[in-house]
Amino acid sequence: MTTFDFTFYAFSILTLLSASVMVFSKNLIHCAVGLLFAFFGIAGIYVLLAADFLAAVQVLIYVGGILVLLLFGVMLSQRIAGVNIETGTLQFIPALLVCGVVFAILTHLALKTRWSLMPLAEMAPTSRTIGNLLMTEYLLPFEIISILLLAALVGAAFMARREAR
Repeated sequence: MTTFDFTFYAFSILTLLSASVMVFSKNLIHCAVGLLFAFFGIAGIYVLLAADFLAAVQVLIYVGGILVLLLFGVMLSQRIAGVNIETGTLQFIPALLVCGVVFAILTHLALKTRWSLMPLAEMAPTSRTIGNLLMTEYLLPFEIISILLLAALVGAAFMARREAR
């Protein structure tokens, strides 16, 4: 087993264990910490795949933004007396059947696909290429999307302000 394989398995185990903590914990803070480590595990797998831009986006946006926003939302909410989630298991058997079918389909696809292995020498950083494409060939669509997102943000703020009155 090479160092690359060991690192991949370590990140995979970290991701799976922390995702399990996130799903099966009834404490909301434990769920958030599980989500944090799951995001870091996925970012590590992105680094191993030479997808440095995706790894950076994973850490900056998901860990730095979404998770912190979730934690602040929980901590600053006045309506939550405790952080324990008291839920019963609803429709466990149908959920288990759906998960089993999806797992069987994904396993079948993974075993039947012809995977081509790219040599490590061909793996190169992707952030420079993505940056060049965003600032040259895809500049107009990038700017149109940014204006659309700004308009959605202003509209959401306007609607929230109108409902508060």
